[in-house]
Amino acid sequence: MSARKIGLFFGSFNPVHVGHMIIANVMATHTDLDEVWMVVSPQNPLKPKKSLAKDYDRLHLVQLAIGESTSLRASDIEFGLPQPSYTIDTLTYMREKYPEYHFALIMGGDNLGTLHKWKNYELILRDYELYVYQRPGYHAGDLADHHHVHLMDEVPLMHLSASFIRRCFREGKSVQYMLPDPVYEYLLKTPLYR
Repeated sequence: MSARKIGLFFGSFNPVHVGHMIIANVMATHTDLDEVWMVVSPQNPLKPKKSLAKDYDRLHLVQLAIGESTSLRASDIEFGLPQPSYTIDTLTYMREKYPEYHFALIMGGDNLGTLHKWKNYELILRDYELYVYQRPGYHAGDLADHHHVHLMDEVPLMHLSASFIRRCFREGKSVQYMLPDPVYEYLLKTPLYR
């Protein structure tokens, strides 16, 4: 039996919104990935903390968003790794921790266009498949033709950002329908993002 293929979808998810969930679900159900793990990135020590909710609060929101799904999973794997966390280091650690899985990366076309600036990007391309959703206005770059890159043209995208949602919270404007229902209901009852 071949190893289960896990797509890793990294993000700060601050907060997780329906755009994130659509991408994760499409990758889990319209590709050969068996599961998608939404990897919550920890606070980058080089960035100001004021705009980022605490690590475990963001993880909890992702868990609420996923609910009972059997093809999606929330991961806090980077919380215990040295900072700043580089993707290649996380992948190496996960390969050692979960030898029974085959890991792949999920990213936007904007990230693929700048992948050549990432630490050890050649190793990422050599050892891992990349599932890339196209982002309007971004060119996927020279790596789009690499045999480990799968360009996904059919992923429905929306122009929705977590920073816009946070601004709505601060200004007391509605964010209903922008967030998965359990996340929306939870955030109505908590001071997070207000």
